[in-house]
Amino acid sequence: MMEICLYFSLRNISSFHILWISGAILFLILVFLIYRQNVQRRQLKKELVEIESMMQSNVEYEFVLKAMHLATWHVDPKMRTITFDNDYREDTGNFIPEAGTNIDDWVLQLFPNDRSRVGKSLDEICLGETEVFYQQYQVKSVIPGKSYWEESYATVGERDADGNPLKIVGASMRIDNRKDMENALIQARNKAEESDRLKTAFLANMGHEIRTPLNAIVGFADLLPVVQSEEDRNQLIQEIQNNNQKLLQIIDGLVRMSEIEAGASSLALNAVDLNPLLMELQERYQVGTEVPIILHLPQSEMLIHSDMEKLKGIMEHFLLNAIKFTSSGSITLGYDVEENHVRLWVSDTGKGIAKEDQERIFERFVKIDEYVPGTGLGLPVVKSHVQQLGGTVGVESEPGKGSRFWALLPIS
Repeated sequence: MMEICLYFSLRNISSFHILWISGAILFLILVFLIYRQNVQRRQLKKELVEIESMMQSNVEYEFVLKAMHLATWHVDPKMRTITFDNDYREDTGNFIPEAGTNIDDWVLQLFPNDRSRVGKSLDEICLGETEVFYQQYQVKSVIPGKSYWEESYATVGERDADGNPLKIVGASMRIDNRKDMENALIQARNKAEESDRLKTAFLANMGHEIRTPLNAIVGFADLLPVVQSEEDRNQLIQEIQNNNQKLLQIIDGLVRMSEIEAGASSLALNAVDLNPLLMELQERYQVGTEVPIILHLPQSEMLIHSDMEKLKGIMEHFLLNAIKFTSSGSITLGYDVEENHVRLWVSDTGKGIAKEDQERIFERFVKIDEYVPGTGLGLPVVKSHVQQLGGTVGVESEPGKGSRFWALLPIS
């Protein structure tokens, strides 16, 4: 009986233990599942944060590329290929090679003067001889006959275990505006240097031009008291008057140019008849001039609304130039009517002007022939007067055959 009770007691205890152990196991399993779920949730959250951060980084990266108008690319140094990844250059006609294009083929798209330099620089960074690639070069545009300037930077992005480049990463941008500005600055500098040189030559020439008539005036004036012959005295007086006129012309040119530079040259517009104006100039300058001065007046009256003094100054300078450079043949002074404009001109049969000098002859201080007297201010003054009157000025000439200076002015 006791054995039976002990059996049932042990049996009950074993069942209780088994039930407790089973519950504990179930509890542990539940705790593990909850812990695993929390770990997975944290891992997922971390991955989502990383993805969001990466997306944000890519957005910022793309924004920077767009703002800088850059094209990004990479080079495989082993395969010697180049691939463009992004292109945010805003200008048109950009050349983008196909992915995996050979470097040598890409370099052929550059201007011949740049190919050797750029190709050598790329080879050096691909071989690990340099850390940075930086070049400016001209590229043939995809638009026929067009080209553009580009600036590129690159550096080593990845290396192998031995330190050799595995990937070169780079960026390029258009610099056409910068190059245009650089060229404009270079031209401005060259022009300033040339102007400075011409001004120095002008000042040296000016001293000579002023001294020549002044010496004649002083010299002839000193001779007047000792000359007895009336004829000789009259000749000396005539020479003094001629040199006075030359000196006045030089000073007048300087004064007019100074007024123009200071912006003090004003207009006095009135009705002007060209016929008597040209007749007066022809009569005044024919005296003492061996070459005949011919008038070309196609109308009995030619009224224009302009400034009398400036018109006279324009034609006077044209006429004086023609007299200075014409030793034989003739000089013609006249005008032609062209719709709402009148073309005033002076033609001569003088030595003429070379093609390359015909544009610069209207610039300040320029003298084409240093051996011919003159200040180099007459034609610049003419150009300024013509522009003030709303017209244009020019010259047609052929060496050995003569010149034709003209000013096209509005009639009203």
